[in-house]
Amino acid sequence: MSISDPYLADVYENVRRKNAHETEFLQAVHEVLQSLAPVMKKWPELANARIPDRIVEPERQIQFRVTWVDDAGRVRVNRGYRVQFSSAIGPYKGGLRFHPTVTASVIKFLGFEQIFKNSLTGLPMGGAKGGSDFDPKGKSDGEVMRFCQSFMNELYRHIGPETDIPAGDIGVGGREIGYLFGQYKRIRNQFSGVLTGKELAFGGSLARKEATGYGLCYITEEMLKDERGDSLKGKRVAISGSGNVAIYAAEKAAELGAKVITLSDSSGYVYDPDGIRLDVIKQIKETERGRIGEYAERVRSAFFADDLQGIWNVPCDIALPCATQNEISAENARKLVENGCIAVAEGANMPSSPKAVKIFQEAGVLYMPGKASNAGGVAVSGLEMSQNSLRHAWSFDEVDGRLRGIMKNIYRSVRAAAEEYGEAGNFAAGANIAGFLKVADAMLSQGIVY
Repeated sequence: MSISDPYLADVYENVRRKNAHETEFLQAVHEVLQSLAPVMKKWPELANARIPDRIVEPERQIQFRVTWVDDAGRVRVNRGYRVQFSSAIGPYKGGLRFHPTVTASVIKFLGFEQIFKNSLTGLPMGGAKGGSDFDPKGKSDGEVMRFCQSFMNELYRHIGPETDIPAGDIGVGGREIGYLFGQYKRIRNQFSGVLTGKELAFGGSLARKEATGYGLCYITEEMLKDERGDSLKGKRVAISGSGNVAIYAAEKAAELGAKVITLSDSSGYVYDPDGIRLDVIKQIKETERGRIGEYAERVRSAFFADDLQGIWNVPCDIALPCATQNEISAENARKLVENGCIAVAEGANMPSSPKAVKIFQEAGVLYMPGKASNAGGVAVSGLEMSQNSLRHAWSFDEVDGRLRGIMKNIYRSVRAAAEEYGEAGNFAAGANIAGFLKVADAMLSQGIVY
């Protein structure tokens, strides 16, 4: 879809010229800007202050070398990144991703998305993202520790509890956060809430591990209830991925009465028509750090396929993509529609291609973009920051209750923004507009920094 507003089209062309090879970042920028034409028409002062020009340019972008030593005594070198995109509504907040696919483009697209995701939570958090092309898979605890310590030896200069508060993402779980936090504490000689996703013993929050997956189900349930008078109860749910987001989306979906029938990892997917047994999945993925195919070896009703795209050929009522960006192609989207899928809510960041989103919308499939539907993780990270500031810990039920309320409010604000700006039912546009307006208002209020 082209950008109809001439000013916004010019903004995009300028971004494209400057970042010609950063395809993921360009996709994310285009997706937001194409939604903002009615906003520019209603509020011309935003164009006069060049808010869109400013919001697409990171406030700070850092790339650094990470040198570490493996168990064989060999020196290894990786790249580290931190992109601090916007601090208009609060300190920078966004995860760290350790994965071989990490590039400057991936980190920038994630950081840009994080601006609007954090805005939608209603909490005072700006947008940022970081990470490295380091792959923790197959590495010993000692190797991961030495990498994390070397990574933090540079990152510590740019973060702090009132400046930038990283969290985990793909490849960065409790183990990695612990090593990063320990090194920051050692260097700075202070115990502070500089990272979220910590273990409970040193300032973590209950429900953080479950937050993104649970939040995804809460907003999906709210969308089904409001738009169709329906619920997750009795629905067949296809989920991709098998990390925290996917596992705990599957757990909450099952609690709400759905039958989860698929999960995946980079080796392929499993389909269990009887419903995925989470006890087996947790044993394989959380305890043993194994591969998803092992599930089919242990559960007789399950089938394993090494065709990652095939997961979206499995007939389902609800699709929750929780793996990675652009995992649902136009062809996948057509198959989901053909098989009767009624709703798609994204647990990953930008997992549906632009053509796939268009197909969902034209077919009347309820579609909730990741910047709204996977905001539960950063919402509870924000709650962890509050608990750290208070030197206090809330119960699981209290955190979960706050999370449920935040996700319901996100749905309402997305729905209301779509209606107000002439895009009723288009939750992609609603999420972009609602997230953008809060940040834009803050930028206007704070003036232009020379």
